[in-house]
Amino acid sequence: MSQPTNPAANPSARRRSQRVLMQVGVRIGGTDAQGKPFEEHAVTLAINAHGALLSLKHRLTSGAKVKMKHNMTEEEQECHVVFLGHVREGKAEVGLEFSEPRPGFWRVAFPPEDWTPKSPEARTAQRSRLVEK
Repeated sequence: MSQPTNPAANPSARRRSQRVLMQVGVRIGGTDAQGKPFEEHAVTLAINAHGALLSLKHRLTSGAKVKMKHNMTEEEQECHVVFLGHVREGKAEVGLEFSEPRPGFWRVAFPPEDWTPKSPEARTAQRSRLVEK
């Protein structure tokens, strides 16, 4: 039976950039698993400097190339499918990776690679919010 990967014990299994749970409106276009062209409006579930996780109605294949367009900036980025997850309510979780890292695509500042909710900075920020209340 396989063991879950522990990123601390296996540096190659670590994420290349921190994931941020954030909803961003995007349009995904390309060719679906049946070879038909499609364009679908979607909202991200999580983003990072290397891509996004989102739910799509259209079925894609692993490795398929698609274009992702940011609804607010109209910036477009080529991506490929790196993860196909569970189907819920007719939509499948799909992980898309940019052809090249593009942290600026999302217009957000990502936490440093070594950041965790247990970092001293996180505790300090939480204490500050509690004091302000």
